[in-house]
Amino acid sequence: MKRIQYDGLSFVPYIDREQIADRIREIGRQITEEFRGKRPLIICVLNGAFPFASDLFRQIDTDAEIAFIKLSSYQGTGSTGVVKEIMGLSADIEGRSVIVVEDIIDTGNTIHKLKADLEARKPATLRIATLLFKPEALKKDVKPDYVGFNIPNKFIIGFGLDLDGLARNLPDIWVHESENNSAE
Repeated sequence: MKRIQYDGLSFVPYIDREQIADRIREIGRQITEEFRGKRPLIICVLNGAFPFASDLFRQIDTDAEIAFIKLSSYQGTGSTGVVKEIMGLSADIEGRSVIVVEDIIDTGNTIHKLKADLEARKPATLRIATLLFKPEALKKDVKPDYVGFNIPNKFIIGFGLDLDGLARNLPDIWVHESENNSAE
């Protein structure tokens, strides 16, 4: 089996780029149907969601805009439990259709805080899209509207997900070898 190494940890293939692309096309079709003619604002949560948001944005076949916000809650292989805003949102979202794009929702702390902050700015609608969702890791009541893949509580890298800044540029998703199971 193919393996890669980062910071002394071994990773094996988990979700390949073709599966990712197929699922992003499906989510793009859903968003297109739901938001046709509404010019949604896509808010990409940097850095991890950038590859997903970029591919998803190109699959939305209706006028849309994109903006970026940068939050941080991870260090190494785990969440710190503290959500820090590194770069805020400058766009006015009052009365707008908004879709937040995340790379992964695990504990739910980050998206829970971001959703509350955005709801205070009175968007017409607020939806959440995530490439990966770990329901068994949730600590907050969070239900994303669009999910690429439900996965178990495993540490993964690639396609925007990192280990201390490394591996984001891998075109596939890899799982820590000792935690290998296939995606659901």
